[in-house]
Amino acid sequence: MYSVINVVIPIFALILVGYVCRRTGRLGPTAAVEINKFVVWLGLPSLLFQVTAGSSWEKVWQPGFVVAVTVGCLAVYLLTLAYRLRGERRLVDASIDSLSASYANTGFIGIPLCALVFGQDGLEPAMIASILVVCVLFSLAVVCIEIGLQAEKSLHHAVLKVLKALAKNPLIVSPILGAFWAMGGQPLPGPLHQLLSLLANATTPCALVSLGLFLAQAQKGSSEGAMPIVLIKLIVQPLITWVIAFPLLHLPPLWANSALLLAALPTGTGPYMLAEFYNREAALVSRVILVSTLGSLLTTSLLLYLLGL
Repeated sequence: MYSVINVVIPIFALILVGYVCRRTGRLGPTAAVEINKFVVWLGLPSLLFQVTAGSSWEKVWQPGFVVAVTVGCLAVYLLTLAYRLRGERRLVDASIDSLSASYANTGFIGIPLCALVFGQDGLEPAMIASILVVCVLFSLAVVCIEIGLQAEKSLHHAVLKVLKALAKNPLIVSPILGAFWAMGGQPLPGPLHQLLSLLANATTPCALVSLGLFLAQAQKGSSEGAMPIVLIKLIVQPLITWVIAFPLLHLPPLWANSALLLAALPTGTGPYMLAEFYNREAALVSRVILVSTLGSLLTTSLLLYLLGL
């Protein structure tokens, strides 16, 4: 149990630091946005590029892990979507709710957590999961929202908009560029390696502090209905992923444990970004992120203990 505390407490302590700094005014109202920009445009891309550039195809290509993560996310998304639509929710709002229930915080929490628990080897499953969450889940939600809004003349135009957005996403582009570099078989030049290392090492503290700053911001509007989404995220998604990764596919320990741990993470900030962009229920999404992050302190600790990590 002591080793579990050593892993979990520093991560949530950094989130708490950001929360306290915002609440006490030590960091201003724009701090979350600006630090988040550093993480998204410099820190995480450098880390993802460095990991993929130094990896081999045999290590990264894990079809069983891809299936476990993808099916776990999609199953929760579709089940939540059906559940919310039965409650007479509009497709746009139900899509954001479904994304909140299935969008794990693989970038800000998953990458540092896997690195602490599994060492350098843990970065690869965290990186793959981050790409899957953004490419598959986020894209699906955007398409559903566009259909619900009928803002485009056809699904074809909505899909093109999604593809264009993904092509500009540094979290997608950087690992792809790193994979191309790895195909050349050449090590990174010394100065470039040092530059990327400096930026990558700043990713974890900045990402977690930024998350704390975000959670400290008050949101206007109703947050009713947050608890069912939180329970789906913290209990249902890891349960589905466990069934796929362990009894069904019998994945190797590193990949099975990583899939389960990443599925059990709290809701990331992606759904909030969509809610803000489409001028929807940002207060509900913000409450889901806050409560699931706090709740994951208990569930993640319990999971690490049960897995013996």
